[in-house]
Amino acid sequence: MKRWTALLLMVALLGALMPAVAETADDSLQKILDKGKLILGLDASFPPMGFTDPDTGEISGFDIDLAKEVAARLGVELVTQPIDWAAKEMELNAGNIDCIWNGMTITPERLESMSISKPYLENLQVVVVRKDEGIAALSDLAGKKLGLQAGSSANDALDAAAEFKASLGEIVPFDENLTALMDLNGGGLDAVLVDSIVIDYHMTINDYPFVVLDESLAPEEYGIGFRKVDVALCEKVDELLLAMKEDGTVEKISTEWFGSDVTVIGRE
Repeated sequence: MKRWTALLLMVALLGALMPAVAETADDSLQKILDKGKLILGLDASFPPMGFTDPDTGEISGFDIDLAKEVAARLGVELVTQPIDWAAKEMELNAGNIDCIWNGMTITPERLESMSISKPYLENLQVVVVRKDEGIAALSDLAGKKLGLQAGSSANDALDAAAEFKASLGEIVPFDENLTALMDLNGGGLDAVLVDSIVIDYHMTINDYPFVVLDESLAPEEYGIGFRKVDVALCEKVDELLLAMKEDGTVEKISTEWFGSDVTVIGRE
């Protein structure tokens, strides 16, 4: 009798636990479908990945075009939400945004705290200086003033280049790359550490008297960040991006922004 009583108690306990287990299941994709929108967090001053178009006032960019197509294939609306890039993880975990999609570098630390898509683009951290300043190598920046975007992967690249970092006279953080580049142009900085994709774009559309040093600090890959528990949503976005690569949509979008397909989607 006691055995039957213990067995019944165990069954009852398991039954009580079942709803709790179900509640913890990954329903991240279904939540987006039910909500009918995907909220994308970005630094809206990060061309060509995601930025506010000065002519239209609308948020545009390569990442935005990719995300719009993903949202369309999910059957939901894409909502772009500008955020403070240094607070991106906080915005994500607070539920204010559903993903971080804005040229975000994949790092071991971010892989620990987020679910991140497979890499979709490669990048380098490069140093930009003014022409005719006699700066041709990283060693020429000893004692000089270098700017970078706060909370960006440029900080990680600089930390990894300990000897170069120690040689600098001053490191100045900025809220956005564009402000740092404007300060460099005005003579307030001697150099800026920035994504190669970003500076290539800026030097195409602006008549800046800049040169990019041959020595780069760190190769890196871009990924899309989701909350750690939102694995189903992350995997679905990966699946859709791969389908877009295979049907030529990614090539079309990339060519519009970069002149060719520069993505690494689907690469093993």
